[in-house]
Amino acid sequence: MSTAPGDTASTAPGDTASTARAAADPNDARLAHRAEGLLRWFNQAGVLDAAEVHIARRLGTLGAVDDEVVLLAAALAARAPRLGHVCVDLATIAETAGTEEGEAVPGLPWPAPEAWLAAVSASPLVGAGRPLQLHGTLCYLDRLHAAECRVAAALLERAGTPADAVDEGALVAGLDRLFPTDDGGDDLPRRVAETAVRRRLAVIAGGPGTGKTTTVARILALLEHQARAGGGRPPLVALAAPTGKAAARLQEAVRGADVDPPLAGSADRWTASTLHRLLGTRPDSSTRFRHDETHPLVHDVVVVDEASMLSLSLMDRLLAAVRPDARLILLGDPQQLASVEAGVVLGDIVGSPTATAPDSAIAASVVVLQRIHRFRGAIAELAGAVRDGNGPRALELLAGGGGELTWIPQPADTAGSADLAGVRAEAVDAWRQVAARATAGDGPGALAGLGTFRVLCAHRHGAAGAAGWTEHIERWLAAAGVGGDRRGGWHAGQPLLVTVNDYDLRLFNGDTGVVVAERSGRLAAAFEQGGSVVALSPTRLSHVETCYAMTIHKAQGSQFDAVAVVLPDPASPILTRELLYTGITRARSAVTVVGAAESITAAIGRPVARASGLRPRLARPVQHDRPDT
Repeated sequence: MSTAPGDTASTAPGDTASTARAAADPNDARLAHRAEGLLRWFNQAGVLDAAEVHIARRLGTLGAVDDEVVLLAAALAARAPRLGHVCVDLATIAETAGTEEGEAVPGLPWPAPEAWLAAVSASPLVGAGRPLQLHGTLCYLDRLHAAECRVAAALLERAGTPADAVDEGALVAGLDRLFPTDDGGDDLPRRVAETAVRRRLAVIAGGPGTGKTTTVARILALLEHQARAGGGRPPLVALAAPTGKAAARLQEAVRGADVDPPLAGSADRWTASTLHRLLGTRPDSSTRFRHDETHPLVHDVVVVDEASMLSLSLMDRLLAAVRPDARLILLGDPQQLASVEAGVVLGDIVGSPTATAPDSAIAASVVVLQRIHRFRGAIAELAGAVRDGNGPRALELLAGGGGELTWIPQPADTAGSADLAGVRAEAVDAWRQVAARATAGDGPGALAGLGTFRVLCAHRHGAAGAAGWTEHIERWLAAAGVGGDRRGGWHAGQPLLVTVNDYDLRLFNGDTGVVVAERSGRLAAAFEQGGSVVALSPTRLSHVETCYAMTIHKAQGSQFDAVAVVLPDPASPILTRELLYTGITRARSAVTVVGAAESITAAIGRPVARASGLRPRLARPVQHDRPDT
């Protein structure tokens, strides 16, 4: 194999980390035993997985390419989506790459960036219709590059396209009525509302309690007034969110918003659903939907909450499914955790006009709400300190305590510690109330009780993970006599989390329910669907788990009166600023943080940085950025 001029790939790494994985277990399935040169060294070091090596080698065979620096770029481009990136930045990857566990790997023979980029650019694997694409220093798999180009073009076109004729008189009257200018001097909601009427794209960003859903409810009122002023029918509205819980919260917030009385009848007809359900997920595919550019949604307005959870591919499918003449309204907090799949789309959208090009085509469609209405005080201050990367201030707030904040500064794997007596008491009290309602057959009451308290963990497994803490809480409840008879593994008050989409039962990943006792004495699993409670036999549930504790990722889109946020060891690669911020902001009134000061500091000092080219694409004037650019 050849190497690019000037690089040092022909010499073996001087650091023993490059062979650590092979030495630990030569039969490790992550090892590609037939790999050679750079691919072998990076695979043995834990930077590349076997699948990524095999993809690169296969591309090399098909394209008659044996330049190992090009194959390394291909493998890293294949690795990117596994870690949430859309692409790999060949200019900086040597400084940021680590093992799957997040450990740095010194001593690897990274190619010199300029020579590396030149070799990749000249390769027959790169170019229009080829498996790899190079955009500046960013190297993509073709499908992700094409998706990014489509998303950028669709967003820019929507942002730059005026909506149908606007009745100016009705708009001004509606804005004055729903967004009075003397409302504390905050004109941002009014500004984005006017944008949503005049344009086909509106992005409402902001943290918890900043009034995003209230604003969107008033926007829907404005759109209905516009239709009536023109003598037309009310707009057909779709409400959606990535998870069932978030969709239910969106529906509740929009229906309960303080808007004009005439809107009440329409709001009652609006039913929120998961985004996958809205797009029409096909049981035989996780990426293809019934609704696309050839079979678009019938809705005139599509509102999507918790947009921070949208991956690049899902945003691509959403934009394809929304009619060109329909309005798309995105709500979300760009500081929260991004999708577990590739992309950080909302962050790129919100960041593009504010950070790089305030006069870009999309800038007028984006508003970041900052005035907090729902809660203030210590929780809001702590969330702000975490968001801003101010570790000392966050520790100061936690140490100060008070009624809203509690800090237990100890490793999170010591659930039996006496210091956790407060968490134990809160958990027992909350689940005792849920169990009492469930035992009495009160499904709605038991479901409502699920929002009282929850333990939130960074990891799913391990001593500090959700599974381990669920076991701790179950022992606490058993010792307190809570839960009663457990027949066949089920008991009244048992909280349930759906982990896999079940299309037959209309249950989706992230939906939560609770086991209740029916009048017949049998147990049923109660779930909320479309504003009502449905009862299912527990034996029909094939992919659920007990969730006295849950991961912060799974909790995204949910709200609880109080939460206990359990942090892992500081070295955990999943411990990030966004994770801590998301955990804290799940609480309405009280937060307990369980974790050492080192874990808190590590999280705040580790913001998520995902490689993507969407932000600079959105900073351009309106253009059709084709996939072959």
